[in-house]
Amino acid sequence: MLLKKRDSWKTTLLLAYQSLGVVYGDLSISPLYVYKSTFAEDIQHSETNEEIFGVLSFVFWTLTLIPLVKYVSVVLRADDNGEGGTFALYSLICRHANVSLLPNRQIADEELSTYKLECPPEITDKSRIKVWLERHRKLRVALLVMVMIGTCMVIGDGVLTPAISVFSAVSGLEFSLSKDHREYAVIPITCVILAFLFALQHYGTHRVGFLFAPIVLAWLFCMSALGLYNIIHWNPQIYQALNPSYMFKFLKKTRKYGWMSLGGILLCMTGSEAMFADLGHFSYSAIQLAFTCLVYPALILAYMGQAAYLSKHHDFYSSSQVGFYIAVPDKIRWPVLILAILASVVGSQAIISGTFSIINQSLSLSCFPRVKVVHTSEKIHGQIYIPEINWLLMILCIAVTVGFRDTKHMGNASGLAVITVMLVTTFLTSLVIVLCWHRPPLLALAFLLFFGSIEALYFSASLIKFLEGAWLPILLALILMAVMLIWHYTTIKKYEFDLHNKVTLEWLLALGDRLGMVRVPGIGLVYTDLTSGVPANFSRFVTNLPAFHQVLVFVCVKSVPVPYVFPAERYLIGRVGPPGHRSYRCIVRYGYRDVHQDVDSFETELVETLATFITLDASYRCSEASERELELDPGEQERRLTVIASNPLRRRASYDLQDSVQHSAASTVEVRATAADSLSPRDAEISSAAGPKQVRFFIDSHVVSPEAAENKQVADELEALAAAREAGTAFILGHSHVQCKPGSSVLKRLAVDVGYNFLRRNCRGPDVALRVPPASLLEVGMVYVL
Repeated sequence: MLLKKRDSWKTTLLLAYQSLGVVYGDLSISPLYVYKSTFAEDIQHSETNEEIFGVLSFVFWTLTLIPLVKYVSVVLRADDNGEGGTFALYSLICRHANVSLLPNRQIADEELSTYKLECPPEITDKSRIKVWLERHRKLRVALLVMVMIGTCMVIGDGVLTPAISVFSAVSGLEFSLSKDHREYAVIPITCVILAFLFALQHYGTHRVGFLFAPIVLAWLFCMSALGLYNIIHWNPQIYQALNPSYMFKFLKKTRKYGWMSLGGILLCMTGSEAMFADLGHFSYSAIQLAFTCLVYPALILAYMGQAAYLSKHHDFYSSSQVGFYIAVPDKIRWPVLILAILASVVGSQAIISGTFSIINQSLSLSCFPRVKVVHTSEKIHGQIYIPEINWLLMILCIAVTVGFRDTKHMGNASGLAVITVMLVTTFLTSLVIVLCWHRPPLLALAFLLFFGSIEALYFSASLIKFLEGAWLPILLALILMAVMLIWHYTTIKKYEFDLHNKVTLEWLLALGDRLGMVRVPGIGLVYTDLTSGVPANFSRFVTNLPAFHQVLVFVCVKSVPVPYVFPAERYLIGRVGPPGHRSYRCIVRYGYRDVHQDVDSFETELVETLATFITLDASYRCSEASERELELDPGEQERRLTVIASNPLRRRASYDLQDSVQHSAASTVEVRATAADSLSPRDAEISSAAGPKQVRFFIDSHVVSPEAAENKQVADELEALAAAREAGTAFILGHSHVQCKPGSSVLKRLAVDVGYNFLRRNCRGPDVALRVPPASLLEVGMVYVL
């Protein structure tokens, strides 16, 4: 288990300040539209003030129970190696229970440093919930579907939040324009700001990110000052409305319409999920400090100030005037308007970045079609840009703004998306309490019932407004769910097809003896999803072109249920056949938040790790322990894999193995020798047996350890590797076409033949996702009959 280093108070304060611009931009601008959405036609503000006092009481207790108690006190502690969000919760559950539907799980993955468990598996009691989840595939599918629903609603929130935030901020112009000019000013200005915001995404936010925290900080102080002014000037007794009895009086008087208005009240916690989702960029103590000491008090003062003003003003002609700007003095309305627009842009930027991030994580679960992911900052990890998603979000945001044209419908749509994500988080956290923290199931049930019932109440109030805007996030979620389910289902079926149709090792070894089969110079990287065996696309390649490269590497790029994989643990290397065949297997492991390497650095590191593996394997084979391994059948020898480090600064050497060479630069790497496990062919892997060693070698020549210095076979193998690299590298990828078996159901034909093939033709190819240079690409056509 990794030990977390405790941050100093100065670091915590700095992180808390920086978190304002990233985490709290969305939450801090909610006072712009909460009251306006709540009083939109369902209820009216009367002279008794029971409505405004009841709404204020609901807002106060909602902010206290959900963001403060639920998120800050409980959910933020359910981190995955410091990372938060829906995928972090799902990753934790997958590690503590075998519920993942991805079939490429390996025992060696559990050796990763970030694959930490709350308790050692041998002393962990299996709960009934864990047994049920592991035994019933339908429950595991339902769990993944729930995660997908949360993901779809986050993407939907990425469409709705920028629209309602910027529109609410710009709507302050209504007080400075005539009624005839409002329609021709507010909507166009909002659309221009949204288009400008999305157009700047490809530059990355690191260039202007230093402005985010000061803008949000200034906005929080502005709201607090306005709130205090209105409280003191208009109604110093407004604090009495915090009494929860006003909530019951409110519901008793307004009845059905009061319950429907809860869909506007829940907008006060819009952005709370960002506290958990962005946990990895900061720390628990920084998020907690910023919210409890600054954001929470500022929000409460802002809402109390608006309520204090409204309690003394009842002569409104329409509910649209029950908003934020009505309580702003005329003399400072323009500066507040400009600051509000800037704050809304910052809040929108946060949700847009979060949408990019969660789609990137969906790719790791094979739940989303391949898209181009651009990393906009070399220094700041996690800042990404997805062109297709960016322009799609921009079009949808502008369409929502032009189509709805009011805060009421936007608020109804945004509220349903927000509360659905919170319900998913509540359910997943209750599973974490049982499966990961090993707390009593009754405690998890109490957590689920208490917070789930509150959120279910808000959810029902949002759902009842289906025809008044709430249909939009449901429609977006259904479309995205269909895309994700089709892609995930077909990807799993393709893997099973590859697993069933993989060729034997004996077939590969016999290729060299066939008439006309030649080995051409260079390195051939055959990409496959299989962690063992020879893929069928390679047999198709050799059948049509009777030649393959001098050095053959079967590369499997896979995702593991951890946020990050240290570079020193990224590569698993093994042989495919005897040393003379020059065939190897390389499994490259990434976490769901890892940055995939560009092809140049990947190719360099791959050749380095192969050279290190050849040297280490020779020493290992010469040892007494290795002699027993040589008695294994070829299949089990092929499944023996070794962890080869790629980070020279990972750990200092236990000892060095080095020799003089002719030319090129040295690279230090770390190796863990391994011993074979008796496992099933599907999950067979190797576990660590020896401590780390450090080896130096030169890529363009060869270095062997003292034990293998006289081994000419090792020298020849290293020379062949160097010569193959000089000749060039070819990337062999499968170009697949999928079709259903005859007699398949209509639903399956629609999903696979129509849906998947349409997505495959219109999304990025695997060469773009893997960053393969077109000049070195060889595509092999494959037809999958599922």
